[in-house]
Amino acid sequence: MTTSCPPPSTSDGALAREEQARALCLRLLTARSRTRAELEGQLAKRGYPHDVSERVLDRLAAVGLVDDVDFAQQWVNSRRAKAGKGKRALAAELHRKGVSNDVITAVLGGLDAGVERSRAERLVRDRLRRETLADDDARVGRRLVAMLVRRGYDQTLAYDVVGTELARERERRRV
Repeated sequence: MTTSCPPPSTSDGALAREEQARALCLRLLTARSRTRAELEGQLAKRGYPHDVSERVLDRLAAVGLVDDVDFAQQWVNSRRAKAGKGKRALAAELHRKGVSNDVITAVLGGLDAGVERSRAERLVRDRLRRETLADDDARVGRRLVAMLVRRGYDQTLAYDVVGTELARERERRRV
């Protein structure tokens, strides 16, 4: 098995190395959009020098291919719609992706609390339709609250939504 070594540090070698780094980033961005930190990690993992990585990523950012704000907005919209994630879970996911705290705060600050509550209510309603309710709903309520908290919803919101939806479901089943 042979390992590839970086070319000697001549101007032609540096340009070739930079071109290889750019090609790698473009291949990674073809699959899905990525944060600057993710691309930096991939370049470092493959042994590209920091200065080469910086030049390549600065160029990709200048042409709009690497934009952490846009990535964060797309990520939040997708994860809220498909996975029903709350603000806390979304912030943790974005942080793991290397998005800065300022960007996370800005993107999540624009989210409507009413929309988050209605999504939590929908999740609980969908789950309640499959549950059998007994005289003691405490077990079901605890499980539903835990589900919402795991998805990143505030605990107070989770208790409020579960209590309201349990009462609504009990009333619906009586009729």
